[in-house]
Amino acid sequence: MSTAGLKCPCCGSSSIVEDDHHTNRQMVCVDCGTVVSEGALTHDFFEGTDISYSRTTAVSKKPCLNQIKGQQRLTALCRVLRVNSEIETLSSTYFAQAYEHESFLNVSLQKKENLAGCCVLVSCRQLNWPVTMGTIACLLEVDIAMLGAVYQEMMKVLKVEAQLVNVSDVMEAHCQEYKISPLDVHEDLAEDCKDLNKRALSLVELAADSWILTGRQPVPLMTATVYLAWQSLNPNHIRLKMSLEKFCLIAKVKKNRVAVKRVSEIKGVLCKLGKEIPWVTDPVTSDNVVKHVGDIVKNRYALLRSAMRSHEEAMQNDQEEEVNPSEADDQTPHATGENSEMAEQPREGNESNANPNPVPNWGKRMLFAPPCVIHPKRRRAVIEGLKDVTGDEDISDGEIESYIRSPREAREFAVTQKAWLSQSEEAKCQ
Repeated sequence: MSTAGLKCPCCGSSSIVEDDHHTNRQMVCVDCGTVVSEGALTHDFFEGTDISYSRTTAVSKKPCLNQIKGQQRLTALCRVLRVNSEIETLSSTYFAQAYEHESFLNVSLQKKENLAGCCVLVSCRQLNWPVTMGTIACLLEVDIAMLGAVYQEMMKVLKVEAQLVNVSDVMEAHCQEYKISPLDVHEDLAEDCKDLNKRALSLVELAADSWILTGRQPVPLMTATVYLAWQSLNPNHIRLKMSLEKFCLIAKVKKNRVAVKRVSEIKGVLCKLGKEIPWVTDPVTSDNVVKHVGDIVKNRYALLRSAMRSHEEAMQNDQEEEVNPSEADDQTPHATGENSEMAEQPREGNESNANPNPVPNWGKRMLFAPPCVIHPKRRRAVIEGLKDVTGDEDISDGEIESYIRSPREAREFAVTQKAWLSQSEEAKCQ
């Protein structure tokens, strides 16, 4: 719009300028501020190309706040584990794919928090970085059962595969978590990480040979082997008297209740092998077997063969004693006449009441057996008398009479009901 020849109708000034008010152009007087003229929106022409409404309103999708926090948690986890950039990049890719999948859209916030740890775990396993699920759960402070469920679901959703981690592969990284170097603890309690890893790894292999590792979680077993390895490398009175709970407190690691059971199981195996050491004359017990751990792990295979041979010989001797009656039984006087008949009567009754052919537990006869065989789960006993009960059976007259009140019971019930009604009426009146 041209300003030539325009004058302000109020003050007569020719100082007219063009002013854009939003999308409407106006001619305004500079001296007094009067609007001299204003253009119409439909009459003004703006140069440019036509753009569709959908293109002008299109906005790139931004990650939500929970996804940003999950990515930050994933990055922090990779920094703590000190993984390389390749694992971190692969973990971020898996996390972005899994988070936007429909299986993880409408889930709880706790499940989404576990998703970051699962992505790191599967990336580490695919690129041969030794990390256990227990370590991830400890760092994230989440339940390991829920973490395992999310891990299985994520593997199914993303259709990825990862190889299982062997306990021996993660043993070195696990030993580094224990703060028992000379800079952290007293000299009597300090131990070199390499020596500790070597001795603990030998105990893990022994546990695998004796079925202790079968079907068990790796973290409690590793904690137990590190504790016993630490005691056996320098078995002084301070280390031997220190409990597992106090050791975890000094080493600044999280204590594990299941590890106490693993310690007792490994000590049981060490006692069986320690008794086969030819140069040990003192009896080997769970209190002093730690002193012989070095000799046991050094001669593990020879001691295992010797212990199994001794066990087989002992089992064979027991079977021969069961087949051949002892001399004491042969020397007992035999009853005759009426006494013998009376003696046979209770014996026949015991045989009829006894459980015929109980199923033997073959794990009790073996020197080493899987834990599920030695301690099997108790099965519910099936009551044969209740198998055919359908609820349509006839009720006997005696059972019907047991449900009917006697005259005395009926009188006592009537008196009690009357007293209760009177007390309730008095309470209402008050």
